[in-house]
This record gives sequence, C-alpha cells and structure tokens, in this order.
Amino acid sequence: MKKMIRALFIVLALFLVAPNLALADQYPDKVVEKLGNGIANAVTGVVEIPKTITIVGNRDGVIHGMTVGLLTGIANAVGRSLSGAFDIATFLVPTTPFVKPANIWDDFNRETTFGEAHMR
Repeated sequence: MKKMIRALFIVLALFLVAPNLALADQYPDKVVEKLGNGIANAVTGVVEIPKTITIVGNRDGVIHGMTVGLLTGIANAVGRSLSGAFDIATFLVPTTPFVKPANIWDDFNRETTFGEAHMR
C-alpha cells in the first residue's frame, strides 16, 4: 500500500512539473529580475516621500503637497520597502511586482499604486 501511494505521489509530481518544463529556460531570468526588483524597492522605498510630495504639490498646491503628500509618501515608502522585502524573501517564485511602477525610477512623475501580483 505504501509503495502504491508513493508511486501516485511521483506520478502526480510529474504531472505538475511537466507543463512548467517548457518555461524552464526563462525561469532563471525571471528569478533574477524579481530579486533585483526586490532589492531596489527595499533600498529606494524612502525616495517615495519626496516623489509623492512633489507630485501632489504640483497637482494640488504646496500646502496640500506638504501635508497630504508627506503622509501619502510615508505610506508609499513603507509599502514599497515591504514589497521589496517580500520580493526578496519569495524571489524563487516568479511573480509580477505589487508596486506600479515596478522601480521608483520608472516613470518618476507617475503616482505609485499597489495591486496584486500574478505569476509570470
């Protein structure tokens, strides 16, 4: 009975791995990209504060930028840094970034948004 269960687990594992073998050549690139994004976001999260102050200040005025922009920037900085830490911890599972834009320097004048990650 134990041999039969073991054989079923092996067959199940083969069926789960087989579809992914076609994408195996892209796996190292995706893993390295996710690790790089994670490190960059964890380190540059603090840049969200002046970025958001500038964006909100240009859009809604200086006072609004220094108050709402500051608080939003702090929240975005924490979110980007935590997202980077999560990407570092789970870099072996290639997913898309939670943060849009993926890096702080990508489209610097665009407000940061957070969404859900999807498998690549």
